[in-house]
Amino acid sequence: MTSEIAFHRKKDARNAVLQLLDRRTDRATICPSEVARMVARKACADPKVPSWLVAMPVVHAAIDQLGAEGVVELSWKGKVMASRHGPYRIRRAQPAK
Repeated sequence: MTSEIAFHRKKDARNAVLQLLDRRTDRATICPSEVARMVARKACADPKVPSWLVAMPVVHAAIDQLGAEGVVELSWKGKVMASRHGPYRIRRAQPAK
């Protein structure tokens, strides 16, 4: 994958995260696979992208960036995670209490 294509797919993944979160309530979460499916659908004209699983690395990269920017936070079973590992959900960053 060229860096230009990777950049556009990462931008697509970032936009997909934000679009999916906009459709949910403030504390609702989304699954990374939802984002990957959205990215894969957009790239479906590309025969080299047979499955949403192929989009997962770029989705993880976009989520890591959004997390570093403080836009989103990751959680699992209601507990906030410090970093992405194992299964996780994505939600808007919550204000500090």
